[in-house]
Amino acid sequence: MKILVIEDDSPISELICMNLEAAGYCPVPVDDGLKAQKLLQNGQADDAALALVDIMLPGKDGFALMEDLQKVRIPVIYLTAKADVLSKVHGLKSGAEDYIVKPFEILELLVRMEKVLERTGRGRTRIQIRDVTIDLKKHRVTRDGREISLKPMEYGLLVTLAVSRNVAFSREELLNRVWGTDYMGETRTVDVHIGQLRRKLDFHKVIRTIPKTGYRLEDTD
Repeated sequence: MKILVIEDDSPISELICMNLEAAGYCPVPVDDGLKAQKLLQNGQADDAALALVDIMLPGKDGFALMEDLQKVRIPVIYLTAKADVLSKVHGLKSGAEDYIVKPFEILELLVRMEKVLERTGRGRTRIQIRDVTIDLKKHRVTRDGREISLKPMEYGLLVTLAVSRNVAFSREELLNRVWGTDYMGETRTVDVHIGQLRRKLDFHKVIRTIPKTGYRLEDTD
């Protein structure tokens, strides 16, 4: 899935692109507003599912780029250092799906991206992890074509880890995202469900334990 990363700060752009690649996306970095405009006008970005756009860009700023992005129906998330309320209001009223102020956590960005992709009908319908296929529309998991029966929380945990593959989650984060913020149980619940997923999917080397942190799904050998 192609994601435009329109950002002129090279270290930030490289960090975003590296993490998007690790999460299974195909980032396309652009470091100038006019370059981005040309890319859009030439039809070279028509298949992009989302654009992450800085506001203070050389050539043409992110606010001015919104019209070009809307013409090709690419949803926009602004990533910017402009934290004032007027800029936020302007960005959202101009058509942005979300507005994230720098600095931000990569995990937060990935989660917000998934929400925007789902809301705009561009979310992934399937995720492939080795011989395991997750059908997000049917809530169905198969391994080598054979359906694997997962409990609701096991499925939710698997999807959370798979959507943000190669990203480490703490046990508390997983509890909040899968069980909900009102859940009063212990983090040991996460460990039990991880154990079940590893056993049912033979994911002992795929779902890694991160010492003093939690878990990470790694789509590598």
